Amino acid sequence: MYLKRKIDAYLAGWKADPERKPLIVKGARQIGKTESIRRFSEKRYKSVVEINFALEPKYKTITEEGYDVESIVKHITLLDPSKEFLPGETLVFFDELQEFPEIATALKAFCQDRRYDVICSGSLLGVHYHRIQSISVGYKLDYDMYSLDFEEFLWAKGYGDESTEGMLDHMKRLVPFSESEMAVYRQLFLDYCVLGGMPGVVRSYIEKGNFAGSLALQRQLLLDYEEDVRKYAEGLDQAKILSVYRHVPTQLAKENKKFQYSTISKSARAREYQGCIEWLQDAGVVNICYCLHFPELPLKGNYDEAKFKLYYADTGLLVASLDEEAQEDLRANKNLGVYKGALYENLVAEALIKQGLGLYYYKREDSQLEEDFFVRTTNELLPVEVKAGNNSSKSLSTLIRGEKYADVKRGIKLSAGNIGFSNGIFTFPYFCAFLLKRWLEQLGHDDANEETAN
Repeated sequence: MYLKRKIDAYLAGWKADPERKPLIVKGARQIGKTESIRRFSEKRYKSVVEINFALEPKYKTITEEGYDVESIVKHITLLDPSKEFLPGETLVFFDELQEFPEIATALKAFCQDRRYDVICSGSLLGVHYHRIQSISVGYKLDYDMYSLDFEEFLWAKGYGDESTEGMLDHMKRLVPFSESEMAVYRQLFLDYCVLGGMPGVVRSYIEKGNFAGSLALQRQLLLDYEEDVRKYAEGLDQAKILSVYRHVPTQLAKENKKFQYSTISKSARAREYQGCIEWLQDAGVVNICYCLHFPELPLKGNYDEAKFKLYYADTGLLVASLDEEAQEDLRANKNLGVYKGALYENLVAEALIKQGLGLYYYKREDSQLEEDFFVRTTNELLPVEVKAGNNSSKSLSTLIRGEKYADVKRGIKLSAGNIGFSNGIFTFPYFCAFLLKRWLEQLGHDDANEETAN
């Protein structure tokens, strides 16, 4: 069973571009990169030359005589004469690129030669990417792939694009969902919360029609990620990386979600963990949310690198890391318990990253003012508050009304409630988080038109 993915449309567009460059698909392990690329290539090329550097290390010798196309093709066909290179009709697929990043040196030659299309893929590419970037800059395209977002999960459940467009239309026109719509989407979103977006987990759930085996699959993925640390974390303290990764759920469960090294060990200091956080982010298994110096535009460069929150890149894996009692409560009773706030906040962080938006929060040291996330239009900064309950949004109101926060005019609250707008606050259900970027684009467009009209 193939799960429709957003990369499908991207790959089709890439193939249609006559000036296409070699493509590198980045992302964490087991998010469906290889499966999607194979499905795309089988439909559009007469010949697919797939080389997996992890399973077939012998191909690491193909650059022995140089990085030009002729030498590489000669060595590949020497090792396997059945591989066909048909000019204009062949895709060369270099998989598990992290095992042999040196092949990226050849992308310039393939780009200039233009006889064969090239796609590279692999997990943990972020860890090696500085080296890959330096030897192929200007001669490649990059695509960041993630586990399924809620829209892709809806596709897997049989919902079409009209469902997504309908949800976005509700947001644009600020029309509340009907009771039946709320009930259906809430249940689907809760299922997605527990499952996460790892394709193997979602596929099992769809095929079986229940959660049987999903926890075992998720926990195996957690073990696989830890094994990657032991295998690829060269030059860093692997035990410290694993300690950080394992402590993310504990940190998120606290009222103050700012990552504190002292929760790992009372004597822990930030300098001792230099590089560990970045390694996990580069590996695609955590997302970093930095604390703004002040809530104003621009966002980039306006944050303190020493103050941050960490989130799991896939909320299903966060759920799978919780204790046994929480597992039973979540899966049997659909009760999020004490982890409710942490899980919904992680889901929103995940949704923002998957839309290509950055993660920023704000905590004013001399008061209770704290805001979970921030997004922006061209000229406006919008704080985003994730509410586990329906209590008031004091920080959100303070930012909107405060004269010192000139870039903040309106805000967004994500909660269990329906759509609404009051006192400058847009309220949306949690399940709308994956549409925020599209909604923001429309909001910015409407504001521009209003300014022009005035």
